[in-house]
Amino acid sequence: MLFRLVVFLSVFSLFLIRCQSAVSSIDLGSEWVRVAVVNLKPGQSPISIAINEMSKRKSPALVAFQSGTRLLGEEAAGIIARYPHKVYSQLRDMIGKPYKQVKNLTDSLYLPFDIVEDSRGAASFKVEGDGNEVVYYSVEELLAMVFGYAVNLAEFHSKAVVMDFVICVPPYFGQSERKGLLQAAQLAGINVLSLVNEHSGAALQYGIDKDFSNESRHVIFYDMGASTTYATLVYFSAYNAKEFGKIVSVNQFQVKDVRWDPELGGQNMELRLVEYFADEFNKQVGNGVDVRKSPKAMAKLKKQVKRTKEILSANTMAPISVESLYDDRDFRSTITREKFEELCEDLWEKSLIPIKEVLKHSGLKMDEIYAVELIGGATRVPKLQAKLQEFLGRTELDKHLDADEAIVLGAALHAANISDGIKLNRKLGMIDGSSYGFMVELDGPDLLKDETTRQLLVQRMKKLPSKMFRSIVHAKDFEVSLAYASEDLLPPGVTSPVFAKYAVSGLTDASEKYSSRNLSSPIKANLHFSLSRSGVLSLDRADAVIEITEWVEVPKKNLTVENAPSSSPNISVETGGRNTSEGTSDNLHSDGGTGNATNSSIEEPSTMDPPTERKLKKRTFRVPLKTVEKTVGPGISISNEALAEAKTKLEVLDKKDAERRRTAELKNNLESYIYATKEKLETLEEIVKVSTSDERQSFIEKLDEVQDWLYTDGEDATAKEFQERLDSIKAVGDPIFFRFKELTARPAAVELAKRYLGELQQIVSGWESKKPWLPKDKIDEVLKDAENFKSWLDEKVNEQKKTSGFSKPLFTSEEVYEKVFKLQDKVASINKIPKPKPKVEKPVKNETESSGERVKDSNTTSEENTSENDKPTGESDDKVDREAEAHDEL
Repeated sequence: MLFRLVVFLSVFSLFLIRCQSAVSSIDLGSEWVRVAVVNLKPGQSPISIAINEMSKRKSPALVAFQSGTRLLGEEAAGIIARYPHKVYSQLRDMIGKPYKQVKNLTDSLYLPFDIVEDSRGAASFKVEGDGNEVVYYSVEELLAMVFGYAVNLAEFHSKAVVMDFVICVPPYFGQSERKGLLQAAQLAGINVLSLVNEHSGAALQYGIDKDFSNESRHVIFYDMGASTTYATLVYFSAYNAKEFGKIVSVNQFQVKDVRWDPELGGQNMELRLVEYFADEFNKQVGNGVDVRKSPKAMAKLKKQVKRTKEILSANTMAPISVESLYDDRDFRSTITREKFEELCEDLWEKSLIPIKEVLKHSGLKMDEIYAVELIGGATRVPKLQAKLQEFLGRTELDKHLDADEAIVLGAALHAANISDGIKLNRKLGMIDGSSYGFMVELDGPDLLKDETTRQLLVQRMKKLPSKMFRSIVHAKDFEVSLAYASEDLLPPGVTSPVFAKYAVSGLTDASEKYSSRNLSSPIKANLHFSLSRSGVLSLDRADAVIEITEWVEVPKKNLTVENAPSSSPNISVETGGRNTSEGTSDNLHSDGGTGNATNSSIEEPSTMDPPTERKLKKRTFRVPLKTVEKTVGPGISISNEALAEAKTKLEVLDKKDAERRRTAELKNNLESYIYATKEKLETLEEIVKVSTSDERQSFIEKLDEVQDWLYTDGEDATAKEFQERLDSIKAVGDPIFFRFKELTARPAAVELAKRYLGELQQIVSGWESKKPWLPKDKIDEVLKDAENFKSWLDEKVNEQKKTSGFSKPLFTSEEVYEKVFKLQDKVASINKIPKPKPKVEKPVKNETESSGERVKDSNTTSEENTSENDKPTGESDDKVDREAEAHDEL
C-alpha cells in the first residue's frame, strides 16, 4: 500500500503547474477527520496527509469543554472516559437533523449529552462555561470548531495560509445537511470550493495513474465506514481533445449510480459487542446492577470494545480488559471471532443490499464489472470480505486503494483541479450527479394542482453543477416549493419531502401596471434554479415577462436620405417588424413611446425630416420579482444575526485557546530551562573558570526557588508570569554561559583571524605578479586595514590574558568575525576589478584616397536617387493601392 501511495504522489506531481499557493481537503467522518494538503513548496511532497500533534494521520472529530477550557481532537479524546458528557462526538451525523432524530442517535450510542431543541427544531447542546455559566452551541458551531482544528492542521503542515478547501460528504446527505456543513465552514472562516461526494474522491484517486484510452471500464466502489455503507457504480473512459495543436487522450469518469444504507457501519458491530459484554458484566456482578445506566462505565467499555474488534480482524480470539469499570470492579473477558460473527449475523446480509441495488438498477452483470474496490475502515472485517467474495463470485477482492485515505487524497486532487492557485497540466474529467431527484411545486391564487404546477425539476444523477429554467403563465404572486422527487428515497430522518419554500412577490403589481397596455400574450413568470457543484438546489431569481404590441412611427423602408455628407453618399434606412426585448436594466416605469431598440431613425444634417410610417411593434419587458425564502425546520439557514453572534463566540474561544497554548509553551520553556541549566552546572567542568562558587550557588538557589514556584503557585499562572520568571533567571545565567561559550569560541576566532592575515600577504603578492592593473591605492588601503586589525587583535588578546575569567570579556568572538568578514569583503571587491581593454587605434588614410571615396559615395547616392525617381508613376500607384487593399482586408 505504501508503494502505491508513493507512485500516486509521484504521478500527481507531474500534473501540477507550480504556483505559490496551497489548497486542502477535509474528510469528515462520524468518528475521525482527515486532512490532505496540496502544496508546491520546494522540498515538500505535492500532496500529503497532515499529521496532528500526536503525529497521527487521522484525528478524533471531537469537541470537549472542561473547566471553561475548550479541547479539540486528541486533547478531547484524552478525557472522554472520565467526562463522557463533556466530549461531543458524532457531529457529522447530527448536522441538519431534527431534534428527535439527534436525541435517538445519542441514546442509541449511550452518549450522555444535555440536548435541547432550538427555535429551528434542531438540536442545541447545553455546555457549562466559565463560572458555571450555561452556554448553548448548535451543531453548526461545534462542527465549525472541528473545521477550525482541521485548518490549523493544514496550515501547520504546509507552513502556509490555507483558505480554499474541499469537504467530503456521504452521498446520502440531503439539502439540509449540505447547507449545514457549508454554514459551519463559513463560521470557521474557510472558503469551501465545493462539497464533493466521498465516492468521487475515491474514484479520482483510482483513475489518476491509469490510462483508459484503450479500454473503458465499470468499477464499483464499496465503502463501509463507522456509521454508513454505500456502493457506487463509476464508468471510466477517455476522450480525445486538442491541446496546442495535438490530439491527446483525456481520462474521465462518470458516476452512474449510488445506493446506500445510512444506518449500517462499523459502529453497529461494536454496539453488538458492547451489549454482549454489558450483559456479561451484569451477570458477574449480579444484584440487579445494570452497567448501561453509568455513562462513564459505558464510555470505558466502548473504548475497549473498539480495540477488541480490531484485534478480531487479525486474530480468531481477542481479550477485553477494563479496570474499574463500575463501582471499582474490574472487568475481564474474551471473545472468539466466531461468536462475534454470530452476534452480527443479520448485519452481513444487510451489507450486501447496496451493491445488489446498484447492479439491479444498472442492468449490468457481474462479469461486466471490472473491479470492486473496497474503502472504509470497516471493510477490513474478515466476515464482511467473505460475504462479498461469495456474492460477487470472486476469489479475491480489489484493494488497490488505501481504505482510510483514498477519499481525502482524491478530494485534494479535486481541490487542486478547481482552485485558482494551483492548476493541473492534465485534464481529469469528473462527472458526478445528484444523489436525489427534485420536484418544483407552485401554489397560489388561481393555480390548479396539475402537471403544470408540479414538475420534475432535476432527475436523479443529473450532472453537477447544472442550471434549470421553468416558466408559468400567471399574473399573481405565488409560492415555490422544492421537494425530493421520490418519497421512497429520502435522506435519513426526513419525514416530509419538501425541503425549501420561497415566496415570489411583485408579479401582481407588475400585472396591474401593464394590464392596461396592449398585451400580445399573457403575462408569465420565469423561474431560474441552480444545482451547485456542492449539490445544493436553490431558486436564484425570478422575473415577470410582459409582451406588449403597440403602434410606433418609424422611417419608411428603402428611403434615400438626401443632402447626406459626401463621405456617405447613399444611406438607406430600413426597419423591420422584428420584436425588441428590453432587459432588466431598462427603465420599466416609463409608459408610452418607444425604447432605444425601436428608435431606428438617423439624425442627419438635412433640414428636412424623412417621411415616416406607422408600424406595429412588439416590446418585451422583464421585471425582477422579489423572492424570499420561507423554509422552516432544521434545514433553514442560520440568520445573519445568529451567524454574527456565533462568530463572536468562536473568536472568543479561539483567543482563549491561543492564550492557553502560549501559556503552556512558556511554562514548558521555563521548566526546560531550569532542568537543562542545572544539568550544565553539574556536568560542565570548565564552568568554574568563568564563575565563582558563590555565583554558582546563588544561581542554583534562584533556580530552586523558581522551580518550587512552578509546581505550587505557578500551576495556574499566566503567560506573562512565566515569561517574567524565565527572564529573571536568564538575567543571572546568560552572562555565565556567555563567558563559558567565549572560553572556546574566542580563541578559535583569534586563530582564524591570524590565519587569514597570513593568507592576505600571499594574496597581495599574487596581485603584484598576476594582476598588475589593480589600483595601488586600493591595495595599500587593504594592507593598512590589515595592519590595524592585527594591532587591535594583539592588543585585545594581551589585555584579555590579564583579565579574570569571572569578568566580562574585553572582546568577543563575534567582534573578531565581524572584522574578518569586513576585510574579506574589501579584498573580494578589489579582486573583481577587471583588466582594462587595450585601446585600438584606427589607421589614418591619406587625403587623396579620402577625397576619391567621398566622390564615389556621392555618385552612388545620386544614382540611387535617380533610379527611384525614374520609376513609372503607375507602378508606384499600384504598389500604394495594393498596400491599401491589404490594409482594408485586415
